[in-house]
Amino acid sequence: MAVSIKSDREIGLMREAGKILAEVHARLGEQIRAGISTLEIDRIGEELIRGYGCIPNFLNYNGYPATVCVSVNDEVVHGIPHRKHILREGDIVSLDTGLIYKGYHSDAARTHAVGTISAEAQELIDVTRQSFFEGIKMARAGNHLNDISSAIDRYLTSRGYGVVRALVGHGIGTRLHEDPQIPNFTQRRKGIKLRPGMTLAIEPMVNMGSWEVEWLEDDWTVVTADGSLSAHYENTVLITEGEPEILTLV
Repeated sequence: MAVSIKSDREIGLMREAGKILAEVHARLGEQIRAGISTLEIDRIGEELIRGYGCIPNFLNYNGYPATVCVSVNDEVVHGIPHRKHILREGDIVSLDTGLIYKGYHSDAARTHAVGTISAEAQELIDVTRQSFFEGIKMARAGNHLNDISSAIDRYLTSRGYGVVRALVGHGIGTRLHEDPQIPNFTQRRKGIKLRPGMTLAIEPMVNMGSWEVEWLEDDWTVVTADGSLSAHYENTVLITEGEPEILTLV
């Protein structure tokens, strides 16, 4: 497994890619409301990314037809935007998108409430976000990859949530997906030792019910097998000599 270590120059470019993506997500989040279509969200996302002089890295990636993965309620990830898919009061919606800035990728996801949602749905969103922060407490040079995975898993399973196993986080840099893969559940092996200069996309995907998922006929959209709600939270993270640096937070 060849995990790339970024130079100071590369880290500077990834910081800028992350900062821009954080701003895109903040502005996209302001658009979430009942009555908007998932296709309109995608259109706005692409317009924002190109407005910053960047390239949408999801668009046409392995054939994916959009800039923003818009996943609603029981859709875990990779929901394909559509003009007839309209957000409704009480929905939750995950937006996963990324961009390329001067050859370097960033990747992040957020789950939003549409209007007023149930207390259970809000707790799912909050716990999913917090599980990311539990994970990156362990994202320090000298620790192993499984320290991150185990911290996320312990936090979520102790609260009764299903941690998706079919999809994982990843390294990121000049390619959207680089080594290593980063599971959100405990592994038998310790995994690689973390080193300064590694850049990782850490992304818990969390179901209110079972961890099991299924793919729809479009071969992209992943849904919970039991129809329960799902949430997603992701940031691009830099391993440093000390505290990890989150590149995709404003």
